[in-house]
Amino acid sequence: MAKIDLGFFEKVIVYKSLTDEAYLSSIIRFLQPKFFEDKDIRSVFNIIRSFFEERGTIPTRTEIKSHLINDDLKTSFKNVVHQFVDIDKNFNKDELYSNTETFLKEKAVYHTMMEIADEYGKENVDTSAILQKFDTACNISLTTEMGFNLLKDIDKLVDNISAEVRHIPSGWDWLDERLGGGFLENGRSLYIFTGETNIGKSIFLGNVAVNIANQNKSVLLVTLEMPEIIYAQRLGSNITKVPLVKLKSELPTFKQLMEEHATSIPDACVMIKEFPPSTITPLHLKSYIQQLIHGGYKFDAIVVDYVNLLNSPLGTTSYERVKHVTEQLRALSYIFNCPIITATQSNRSGYSVSDPGLNTISESIGLAMTADAIMSIWQEDQDRELGVIKMSMIKNRFGPNFGRCDMRIDYSTLTITEDEHSNDTEASSSSANILAALSL
Repeated sequence: MAKIDLGFFEKVIVYKSLTDEAYLSSIIRFLQPKFFEDKDIRSVFNIIRSFFEERGTIPTRTEIKSHLINDDLKTSFKNVVHQFVDIDKNFNKDELYSNTETFLKEKAVYHTMMEIADEYGKENVDTSAILQKFDTACNISLTTEMGFNLLKDIDKLVDNISAEVRHIPSGWDWLDERLGGGFLENGRSLYIFTGETNIGKSIFLGNVAVNIANQNKSVLLVTLEMPEIIYAQRLGSNITKVPLVKLKSELPTFKQLMEEHATSIPDACVMIKEFPPSTITPLHLKSYIQQLIHGGYKFDAIVVDYVNLLNSPLGTTSYERVKHVTEQLRALSYIFNCPIITATQSNRSGYSVSDPGLNTISESIGLAMTADAIMSIWQEDQDRELGVIKMSMIKNRFGPNFGRCDMRIDYSTLTITEDEHSNDTEASSSSANILAALSL
């Protein structure tokens, strides 16, 4: 980030704020009067800010003068206008916005440091909140692109529609079909499995991680409730089909099968990282992933087990906390350009219920509002004994938000596969019903 003369740039900001409404609207949510060292500029900007927030436009010189209610304000305004003489009125837009970002970040970081210094001697300092403040300060971004003009950018729209949308298959045809091909490869999407306690959410997430890695891709699996070595044993059993209870007795076979599998997908990676529950925020997770990237890793997908066990300094209730966590987790899929897959608990009304819906998601409906796709998993009477686990689509921004399928679960290796016979029968039945309806 190039250094700028912050004192001089204060003049540029207040000048542009008085003459360029688009510029003012882009900085108003970031710029605080205390960022100005010049008290005259601070006083004038307070007037500009108040007027813009109330009227939605910049004040004219006449309107400014009507707010100069005392001699001090009149003097401040004269002094500020006099400083405009030193400013070249021709601005390179990119340079202007880049320098403004630098100004805002440096000032925000400085004042955050001052606030923290004031709080340092107090008891129970919230380090997560401090980290959140610094992250907010360091990630100020001024967007100069106006957006997508539907009626003017028709060629871009057509090109986008005709372009191939790349997906990462989940490994289950039923789910991939409803998601339009699988998880979006370039991210900007959050996928959530929901179910009651001990139904198998972690098993689904583990299978997703293995299925993606089997495509010679790299996956980060963050576990917040299970030791990483236990997760590794589970995934190893899934890969080799050596039952979990026989790993120790069949260790040579297990080792050979793991090495052969690793050789067959040389570019694949499954990085498993354990954190204690409720000890990290999405911001901590972001920092950890950036550390891995600096170490040479690049992930095609991120799996988090599970979203409710992430912490957040924001929100005073579980609804607010989980909502903020989910929004921040989804934002990471934009930052790292890969899909994020996680899970959440059902509330009591979702226990022992066939095909539970969105109303059974625990703690926060804000989670359901934020997710791009939500898959419900459940079992009916005797399903466990039969090795059957059911999955349904209850929210989907990429296709049908309904439908269900039967999955087969091998509890000895925790491997989940599609029950093709059952799902084919269901599909045939649905087709027959449609044809029957059309013939009426």
